[in-house]
Amino acid sequence: MSLSRVVIVHGYSATPADHWFGSLAKAMDSEGVAVRIPALPNPGAPDLEEWITAVGRAMGIPDESTGIVTHSLGGVTALHALDRLPGQWRLGAFIAVAGFVSPLPTLPELDSFTAVRPDVERTAARTAHRSVLLSDNDTYVPAAHTATLGR
Repeated sequence: MSLSRVVIVHGYSATPADHWFGSLAKAMDSEGVAVRIPALPNPGAPDLEEWITAVGRAMGIPDESTGIVTHSLGGVTALHALDRLPGQWRLGAFIAVAGFVSPLPTLPELDSFTAVRPDVERTAARTAHRSVLLSDNDTYVPAAHTATLGR
């Protein structure tokens, strides 16, 4: 896989400075990959349309050299943004860390993001490399939710 551009999408209550986002960006940058980590609006009280718009702007029209790496709520948001892209785009890679597309029992305030299921089959068919990473002790995103996304 040869990526020249990667968009990292943070999740609920996070910012581009949190978690592993910065270290991943630094490692990719040192390999010559252009990395963007958009600051999504109101991360503690996210609005579906605002987040989809922000991710869509950061992502643009992807191609085989584009990768998207997401964390938690960033995954379903990126999938919704990809659903709205016109034409026959392709994507080099989609990586979801603690991703989900169904309501989370512990975070009902995020149900608007899963009320309509993104077309993961369409995105998968247009994506060269796909991976999901999960934790068996995640207190917010049950492992089964991420495994379901992976299937």
